[in-house]
Amino acid sequence: MRYIDEYRDPHLARGLLDRIAQRAAGIGRPVTIMEVCGSHTQAIGRYGIRALLPPNIRLISGPGCPVCVTSVRDVDTALHLAGLPNLAFVVFGDMMRVPGTKGGTLQQLRAAGADIRIVPSPLDLLPMAEAEPDREIVFMGIGFETTAPTVASVLRTARQKGIANLSVLSVHKLVPPALRALLEDPALALDGFLCPGHVSVIIGSKAYDFLTEAGRGAVVTGFEPVDILEGIWMLLEGLDGPKREVAIQYGRAVRPEGNPRAAALMSEVFKTGDAEWRGLGKIKDSGLFLSSGYEGFDARRRFPIPDLPSAEANGCACGEILRGIREPADCPLFGQACTPARPVGPCMVSSEGTCAARYRYG
Repeated sequence: MRYIDEYRDPHLARGLLDRIAQRAAGIGRPVTIMEVCGSHTQAIGRYGIRALLPPNIRLISGPGCPVCVTSVRDVDTALHLAGLPNLAFVVFGDMMRVPGTKGGTLQQLRAAGADIRIVPSPLDLLPMAEAEPDREIVFMGIGFETTAPTVASVLRTARQKGIANLSVLSVHKLVPPALRALLEDPALALDGFLCPGHVSVIIGSKAYDFLTEAGRGAVVTGFEPVDILEGIWMLLEGLDGPKREVAIQYGRAVRPEGNPRAAALMSEVFKTGDAEWRGLGKIKDSGLFLSSGYEGFDARRRFPIPDLPSAEANGCACGEILRGIREPADCPLFGQACTPARPVGPCMVSSEGTCAARYRYG
């Protein structure tokens, strides 16, 4: 990529919209496409892409916001750990305002005196742990295949250095198992997927082959308006024909095989297991947990965690929105009891959340 302006060129965007309109007219039936990634959701809202598409082309948002899909039970666990003495609980900023079962947040807990710290990168954990050897440093490892390799690298280095006061509450999740679950959902009728760009840098486009094998279109797409429009056009071009492979629009960053080195590091540090997703329930082998060689860094093993009774907020439709079966405006709380200033559910917290994007951009 030479200049970002190339991917925001109005002339290129108009040409792609014309092609999309021509192809949509030729298809002659409603087409439903799910954009999986929260960054796609944010960009689609920011650039008004939904409103520019033909009436028979519908975009719905999927479970691609890592903060949003974190189960309320995992949020409650984070709140419990953050309240323990002689412990610094470290998170990405988006997690600070996600409510637990009782409505409390990490932000409120910090205001009450808990040592809760925000970092932009897991790489900040090593100097933090080394500078405070008598204090437990617990990181909430959240995100998909995009962030997991960096956390894995940090833990490998911590083991090599013999750092004993660092641990991770891993709630990392894997995207392909969630897409398999969506394919099996009888409430959804999806024609295709815009697959996430950053995740695909790590896992590659071949990781989504099961989508085309199931007869769905799939295109790995970048995040600028021209990227997204080209991805939609590429997907429409492949509909109603033989599905041979997952197409790559985001070729400047993604390869079919992904990043084997990052994948190997993840396999060394993590093992897969069943994980609970908000809205999707428990999905087999969709979570990343610390492998046997790294169990000493597992916060769930190092600290007592009681059986916490967890429940979703009354009236919140975030789970159904993450599944793609409801729109934000369908939720009775949207824009009223639930706003970015006073979020009831995580879909209104993160900038990548579907509700937050619709509230801001319409």
